[in-house]
Amino acid sequence: MVIVIGTGAGGALLARELAKDGKKVTILEKGPYIDSKEAFNYYDAYSDDVDLLTTTCIGGATIVSMSNMVRALDGELLDYGVDLTDAYEYVEELVGVHQLDDSHIGKGTQLFLDAGHELGLETMKMPKAIREDDCIQCGMCAFGCPVNAKWSGKDFADEAVEYGAELICDAEVIEILSEDGKACGVRYVKDQKEEIIESDTVVLSAGAIGSTMILRNSGIDEVGEEIFFDPFVTVGGYLKDINFNTEVQMAGLIIGKNFVLSPHFSSFIGQNIGDGVNDGDILSIMVKTPDDAKGYVYSDGNVIKTNTIQDIRYLAEGVATAGAVLEKAGVDPKTIGSTVYRGAHPGGTAPIGKIVDYNLETEISNLYVCDASVLPISPGKPPILTILALSKRLADYIKSK
Repeated sequence: MVIVIGTGAGGALLARELAKDGKKVTILEKGPYIDSKEAFNYYDAYSDDVDLLTTTCIGGATIVSMSNMVRALDGELLDYGVDLTDAYEYVEELVGVHQLDDSHIGKGTQLFLDAGHELGLETMKMPKAIREDDCIQCGMCAFGCPVNAKWSGKDFADEAVEYGAELICDAEVIEILSEDGKACGVRYVKDQKEEIIESDTVVLSAGAIGSTMILRNSGIDEVGEEIFFDPFVTVGGYLKDINFNTEVQMAGLIIGKNFVLSPHFSSFIGQNIGDGVNDGDILSIMVKTPDDAKGYVYSDGNVIKTNTIQDIRYLAEGVATAGAVLEKAGVDPKTIGSTVYRGAHPGGTAPIGKIVDYNLETEISNLYVCDASVLPISPGKPPILTILALSKRLADYIKSK
């Protein structure tokens, strides 16, 4: 039997692939099983010092993602012997990665795309895994899709169950049990009762912070000594009656050397633009950058994060470019404001080459990690597709054993 811990991009696909192949699979999910439209209630809180976006529920962070699907870190992973070429092609077809039809490119997004092209920037529609026939273009992607029009890990967790896997939600894993250096089971708590499941193969996909705490409890002490999370701000300004807030979010992409830009509405942006500005009169852009993995995850789950001069420089470059795009799109430059600095996509706490090998296996035999923890550096762009590809590659490896 294979135990899979977590139902985000890493765990859900792996559970689906193994269960479809006839393997006995048990999935442990710390959060509850919910409808995707309820996902906004399950954002995690860390501390006043770190504004980090993650969720604990079925589907993990994928259920509140924009379902953006871009390849990331291809060359960097090749340096570690990880070739994802075939895995990318498989998962892109499986989840239906494509650029949205023009019917789902709103006025604000089109202004963003046009402005990027006019400024000579590398500009394109964002590859996504959204089903246009179901999408009602409500702008609620980050709250949990109310009509299940986008892919999330919940989809694959459900499919895994259809193929025969057992799904146990509200199950908080405490540690991986091992004997003679080999995984032999999992200890977890459900309904305030401690349980143990025996298994000689365990895949940990609990997210960068969750996986760190579990690995530490399991005797791997060096984990969590560094952490990245892609810093981002949303920069916007006044453009009367643009109604961008109701569009499909992040449907465009500008790729800079040290940042990416994407049209994105934040409910926090209005208060930083001016008094009396309605949400429907705002056009805004997310600025996302890679960052150095300077930080630490404590055993209680608290996170400390330090930003370097390079981190700030990259963010400043992106913000300046976003301002130029907004002005070219017709935004009054005197109204441009920004949200506070935030973070998403935490990772790098159990990197390839340090905590796991190129098959994502830890020093404990048959204990694997498959989530953003294993990424060796910050991608500075959405990592979901890369994690899905890593999961497919790992599923094939486990099946071959």
